[in-house]
Formats: sequence, C-alpha cells, structure tokens
Amino acid sequence: QLHLVESGGGVVQPGESLRLSCAASNGNWNHGATGWFRQAPGKEREGVACISGSSDGKTYYADFVEGRFSISRDSADNMVYLQMNDLKPEDTGVYYCAASKWMFPGISPNVYDYWGQGTQVTVSS
Repeated sequence: QLHLVESGGGVVQPGESLRLSCAASNGNWNHGATGWFRQAPGKEREGVACISGSSDGKTYYADFVEGRFSISRDSADNMVYLQMNDLKPEDTGVYYCAASKWMFPGISPNVYDYWGQGTQVTVSS
C-alpha cells in the first residue's frame, strides 16, 4: 500500500501563505498523478490541484484557486507540495494529498486511490 503523509498545515490570517508537503513511501505499485483535496466542515471533499504522474509535469487547478496556489513535485525525494498564497477564510479545511493510478485524471476525488491522513488549514482573523 502506498503511504502518504501530509504536513505543513496551521493557523494563518487572511492574505498569508502556507506550504503543504506530501511525503510518499512504501509504494509497491506504479502510481500516476498526485492531487491535493480539501474538505471544509459541512461540505464534501473537493479537488484543489493535481500534477501529472508523467515527466511532463502537467498541472491542473480548481477555479477557486484563482492563481493563488501552485502544485509541484520533487521526484527524487518522493515529495509533492502545495504552495498556497493569499489565503482566504473560505480556504479553511482539512487538506489531503492523494495518489491515482491514472497519469492525469483531473481533480475528482473518486479517481484517486490512496489518501493521506490530512492536515488542518485554518484561515481566520
């Protein structure tokens, strides 16, 4: 089973930034894309961003990102990051990274197979 662990969440004020990290280990399958998702209280889990599992490194972002977030990877260290700038209160939620068997499936949660435990992001003044 692929094991994913998120870190980097915290409590910030609106307009501030966070960088989330996702570490992958114990992988005994050929995973494809990695995505970031979030779930706010009372809402369903929604996709934030994904990065292709192939060397092209293509990325895709949800409309609500509005250019504020960037997903990236460090393949040598099996790490994926989500840089979040200009955070807003509505960005509050538990953020998860996930791995898909597909190389570039988009950001629908149902096409991702392995999930981390989540890291809490709270944006509040």
